[in-house]
Amino acid sequence: MVDLAILVLRLTLGALLTGHGFQKLSRRFGGGGLVGTAAWLESIGLRPGKRWAPLAASAEFGGGLLTLLGFLNPLGPLAIVSTMTMATATVHWGKPIWVTAGGAELPLTNMAIASALALAGPGRYSLDHALGIRLPRWLFPLGMAVIVTVAALARAGVPPIVSPPAPSEPERPGEQASAGTQG
Repeated sequence: MVDLAILVLRLTLGALLTGHGFQKLSRRFGGGGLVGTAAWLESIGLRPGKRWAPLAASAEFGGGLLTLLGFLNPLGPLAIVSTMTMATATVHWGKPIWVTAGGAELPLTNMAIASALALAGPGRYSLDHALGIRLPRWLFPLGMAVIVTVAALARAGVPPIVSPPAPSEPERPGEQASAGTQG
């Protein structure tokens, strides 16, 4: 029964995250595709959105698909944890826990399921089992350490390595910067 329970969790989480990632990759299922995802990521402060969008989309789609198939565990669950950690650290941070208040209830649930699947393994009804694949157990704690570090840096406002800051234009003499004040 444990293998059947793991299968139910894998199929549910894997299918939903694969679909969620597909929304970011394409304009299907109500998604915005990479262009819409890039614009949304820019709006929440992840710049440049053009570089973050394929990362978010491929982590959700690929992580979901690997989890769904039970293939190369724990890589799929780690990819899911990484995207859900970034969602928690950016979109849901500082809000009450419940999804109805914009909180991290759903990403935390997804992280818990993905972590449990990574720790328990993909089960008997998986490609890993069928192909005799068993990745080293230390991959999960190492991956979690990397995820927590990146999320902490993102929360602290450390710009990503992939995007150098844009140069700012110097003020011209006689111009005043309009910092949201209107007279």
